[in-house]
Amino acid sequence: MDPGHGRIETRTVRATPLLTCHDRWTGLKHGSRITRARMVKGVTTVEVLHGITSRPVERADARALLGLVRSHWRIENQRHDVRDVTLGADACRVRKGAAPQVLAALRNAAIHRLATVPADRTPEALE
Repeated sequence: MDPGHGRIETRTVRATPLLTCHDRWTGLKHGSRITRARMVKGVTTVEVLHGITSRPVERADARALLGLVRSHWRIENQRHDVRDVTLGADACRVRKGAAPQVLAALRNAAIHRLATVPADRTPEALE
């Protein structure tokens, strides 16, 4: 149970070695299913995630698999949230020529520069 951010969230993790029969993925060891039930302001939502890993079963029990998934999202949020949400990269429709790479470089430069501005949050630094 995770009561952070004003919500109650429970997670159930099941790992299975049954996916090893798939020879299309070299090194595949097993799969997992994580079920997350979240209650926010009395409304419950359920999300099911499926994953595969090359980690040996002895290094990827349910707790380790959950930790891997949670650390993935922590990295995603830290690295991409500013670019995608604050700077609007996801909404950008530029697709031709070198323009997408140029805009990405400009966003990266802006993120680097924003890191030097004293502010509690990145959106505040943009003001």
